[in-house]
Amino acid sequence: MKKEFLEAGKIVNTHGIRGEIRIQPWADSAEFLQGFEHLYIDGVPIKLLSGRVHKSFLIAQLDGVADIGAAIALKNKLVYIRRSDAVLPEGDFFIQDILGLPVVDEAGEQFGTLKEVLPRPGGDVYVIVGDGGEHLVPDVPAFILEKNLDEGFIRVRLIEGL
Repeated sequence: MKKEFLEAGKIVNTHGIRGEIRIQPWADSAEFLQGFEHLYIDGVPIKLLSGRVHKSFLIAQLDGVADIGAAIALKNKLVYIRRSDAVLPEGDFFIQDILGLPVVDEAGEQFGTLKEVLPRPGGDVYVIVGDGGEHLVPDVPAFILEKNLDEGFIRVRLIEGL
């Protein structure tokens, strides 16, 4: 079952003295978080009054956070979004939706389970855990043949040494 609320980032610091916070996004970009009307902290919806990208962070002004003291109180808290508020391009998905999926080989035999997705400069790397231990598989068409969220599996092409 897909989660209603998804981890979207972490408040890593304050920004200035007027209550702005610095959010480290756990999305493709900080711009993604700018499009939300509300962010959720500790299960409570908080209106996003403004947001701008600075380096790879979102500098956000939240409703009710008007000074540095209120901003400091939010440091290290996780920021969530409501799944239904997110609009993804066709074919895109949330990484959280594929974690834990079974991974099968070309013949359909179970190879393992997707444990983690490691973002790397050249592309994501999938960490697959199975009977043979832990395997790192680059998320490229040569190795990841299919990501089937509807049926709940990932099909990979295995090569010697994988």
